Amino acid sequence: MKRYTYKIISTWASLGPKFLPFADVATDELPLSRLLRLSLFQVSVGMALVLLVGTLNRVMIVELHVPVTLVAVMVALPLLYAPFRALVGFRSDIHRSELGWRRVPYIWMGTMVQFGGLALMPFALLVLSGGGNASHWPAWIGWIGAGVAFLLVGAGLHTTQTAGLALTTDLVPVEAQARVVGLMCVMLLLGTIVSALIFGAFLREFSPARLVQVIQGSALATMVLNAIALWKQETRRPARFSKAVPDRPQTFAEALQHYLDADGARTRLLAIALGTLAFCMQDVLIEPYGGQVLGMNVGQTTWLTAALAFGGLCGFSLASVVLTRGADPARMAMFGAAVGIPAFAAIMLASLHQSIPIFVVGTIFVGFGTGLFSHGNLTLTMNLAPKEQAGLALGAWGAVQATAAGIAVASGGILRDVFSSLAARGQLGPNMVDPGAGYTLVYLIEIVLLVATVFVMTWLTYDRFTVSSGVA
Repeated sequence: MKRYTYKIISTWASLGPKFLPFADVATDELPLSRLLRLSLFQVSVGMALVLLVGTLNRVMIVELHVPVTLVAVMVALPLLYAPFRALVGFRSDIHRSELGWRRVPYIWMGTMVQFGGLALMPFALLVLSGGGNASHWPAWIGWIGAGVAFLLVGAGLHTTQTAGLALTTDLVPVEAQARVVGLMCVMLLLGTIVSALIFGAFLREFSPARLVQVIQGSALATMVLNAIALWKQETRRPARFSKAVPDRPQTFAEALQHYLDADGARTRLLAIALGTLAFCMQDVLIEPYGGQVLGMNVGQTTWLTAALAFGGLCGFSLASVVLTRGADPARMAMFGAAVGIPAFAAIMLASLHQSIPIFVVGTIFVGFGTGLFSHGNLTLTMNLAPKEQAGLALGAWGAVQATAAGIAVASGGILRDVFSSLAARGQLGPNMVDPGAGYTLVYLIEIVLLVATVFVMTWLTYDRFTVSSGVA
């Protein structure tokens, strides 16, 4: 019996590196179990993103009848903190602590801020909905409370994610950093999928009280997951910065300038910005689109977020396998942007045929293209990051990506309202008067942005090829 048991265990262990694209980053000093435990901070981030971008924006628009523009701006508020990710990464690179920690203080501070935002959010939503004694409060109290709550959650998750990813790169060998960051992103998507499914199940029969319970449970889960993730991960080294390190930039401005002067850094950041704008304008629209145009209920539209994340998971997994074999990450990112073009075309087609299956397929491929694009750019960023600047490199990548996402989310909602208003007055022509007209035009803008992204990535790929081959 023991012989058969040993054979089963050995077979299962051998399957890991073969079929799990990130299993080969594990070592004897850093086993896969420890990496997976560390990645729980990404699960908490994914849970918060589903709540903010998916569930709450649908509920406020459809159930609470809040204007899409105001909801889009509110959902974008967490991303106001995004430009500070580079500063957070730099500060965690050079942080001096008597306990010898660099990353842990920032991760824990981010966790507490995120918990505070989620704890405040139910009370703000009660005022917005007018439930219980909340109806005695003016509506602007609800808006201020909800805005502060969204902003706190955003600041917390950006701080946690930046320092957490930097800690991850500290723990693995240089040659495996890009792949282990890919693992963290896959865990983010898994957290998104699982959270979306759970939220969809709990909110199948919607009520304000049930929504409050979901948010409170998310706050508690954030604390638990991040505490488990941090336990005994970072080695205490009090003498880490006891001596000055030559050639190390001493200020954030110097460090950022040093990073931007690296070959192709500005072009990479431009490509990240354009691609993120293209993929993220639909974030605040996907669930309302399903509810208002295709008649889907809250549970069904929440599962759309899971479908989007599932496509992203497939994209990340495929990119990891291909990049491990030596493929060019810039070309991978370019291919991901190209995949998004027919995906958004399918979503536009769904409203014409009132087809939920076409909509779901298009949503999955939007996630797939996003996964390929994000993994390619992230791998390229990590491969070219200067030594001792992993935190800054990840922070700059995250700052540009998140800032562009915030602009995309806000502009997506605003443009949808503007186009819908024009369509309702017949100013866009007789063929553009249906409820999906505003959404369709936003998706068309995203396709144009993806074409621009493919052009920039092609330029970046050509520049890297000519530099590496010595072509003048």
